[in-house]
Amino acid sequence: MIDYEVMLLLDAELPDERQNEIVTRTRELVERDGGTFESQDAWGRRRLAYEIDHKPEGAYHLLTFSAEPSTLDEISRVLKITDGVMRHLAVRRPKPGATPTGPPPSADREAEYPEPGFEQSEATVSPADATAGSAGASLEPGSGELPADTAEQASESDEPERRDE
Repeated sequence: MIDYEVMLLLDAELPDERQNEIVTRTRELVERDGGTFESQDAWGRRRLAYEIDHKPEGAYHLLTFSAEPSTLDEISRVLKITDGVMRHLAVRRPKPGATPTGPPPSADREAEYPEPGFEQSEATVSPADATAGSAGASLEPGSGELPADTAEQASESDEPERRDE
């Protein structure tokens, strides 16, 4: 069995009896399929960040239980069609003492970001090195520099041509 939490957002205008019926129905579904219902925490009425069905408030209930995944599917199906349930969200609870981590790093994959203190490769050139070598006027393959007269022509041609029509 898997530990779950379900956050129910119920219509705040529902009477307390109807809210308790919805929670009791959920509890019965868990216990009917062999799960164990652990707790129900009523958080009360709270203002919503945005209106849902033109309603500015909702009543929150946190349910914790252990059940099989098929039981959770049935609970979600029933909550979707139950009047008075504005939203619900079910999540797995982490095991006690477990630390939340991502997947283990793969040895065959490169790091997404360079490690701190990395060495600058020979292929990259610092801005100081680029300006120091600009005195030469020859264009060598891979040098990445333009001769001086070509650089002047390139800067002049950056402006769009104007046509008088």
